Amino acid sequence: MPTPVFIGYRPTVEAFIPYPDAGGDTIILEPADVEVLRLVDLEDLSQEEAGMEMGVSRGTIWRLLQEARRKVTQALIEGRRIQILSRAQEKDEVKEK
Repeated sequence: MPTPVFIGYRPTVEAFIPYPDAGGDTIILEPADVEVLRLVDLEDLSQEEAGMEMGVSRGTIWRLLQEARRKVTQALIEGRRIQILSRAQEKDEVKEK
């Protein structure tokens, strides 16, 4: 079972849709992806500081940040839709697996 991550921000948007939409699979951003991008890239916290905010190690922050940046970059380059999961949607997805 993964370590619970503290999420201090809830996005008010659910998706970003490119114009024109190039199709392809939707890129899914989980709450932890959005939070790590917010803390490190927007709030300008160090990875260590972001780890303290989210209750995880710096190594976990590094991994989350690399994955989140890859997802956003892929969506921008390939013209794919980004869907932002809520905490409830994330839990539902785990139950289905």
